[in-house]
Amino acid sequence: MKIARLNSVDLHWREDGDPDGMAVVFANSLGTDLRLWDKIIPLLPASGLRLIRFDKRGHGLSSCPQPPFSMEALCEDVEEFLQQIGVTDCIFVGLSIGGCIGQLITSRRRDLVKGLVLSNSAAKMGTTQMWEERIERIRTGGIESMADAILERWFGDTFRQSDDAILWRNMLTRTPADGYMGCSAALAASDLTASTSKLSLPVLGIGGENDLASPPDVVRATTELVPGSRYVEIAAAGHLPCVERPEIYAGHLMTFLKEDLHVGTV
Repeated sequence: MKIARLNSVDLHWREDGDPDGMAVVFANSLGTDLRLWDKIIPLLPASGLRLIRFDKRGHGLSSCPQPPFSMEALCEDVEEFLQQIGVTDCIFVGLSIGGCIGQLITSRRRDLVKGLVLSNSAAKMGTTQMWEERIERIRTGGIESMADAILERWFGDTFRQSDDAILWRNMLTRTPADGYMGCSAALAASDLTASTSKLSLPVLGIGGENDLASPPDVVRATTELVPGSRYVEIAAAGHLPCVERPEIYAGHLMTFLKEDLHVGTV
């Protein structure tokens, strides 16, 4: 386990693959930690890619500053973290709120992000009222009070009946309430449409056919804000297709790395 001691937070992170390879940075969804990518990492090349994962503030083994958080603060955490570990350019893979962080970092640091994957994400996720209502419900009843409803938005019926779903429910409910509410506040206040529409770099959008949290048409619309982007949709998958359909998901990542970013080792 590794900890990056930053100005405002201590971030837990992990590195796999080639320490001298092209950095690929993975950012997690709300209510998950870096284990979100456990099924993807072994499917990517062991050489030529430096695979970096981290727990955003208030999640996993990272520390949890006092909420609310802003999207700018989440972005600054990542910028400082990458500078500390010596990453000067990278491919950024963000799922859900991780994709929002990726959009904002890319708009702020064109030199840092060479390719962007927007997985099950959007320029504007949900409505301000929806997030404020969720924050209040968690404040009064804890994450447990919303766990079943959240899993319905994450996974299809078949996966929710599997033993694996229990693990994801436990990960969700063990997320610090302050961390979940803090990131929810960041989503409530964020609309990245204007800045994302000004981006100019290779972008891959990934949607899940059964995603109720970030419906495919919303993911596609955000992806199409960037000229020359490509969009793919994974059948029989919900909000976390890297969990439900890891082989297909990894295949799309590898195609993007090879065809759009010309990473020669893939």
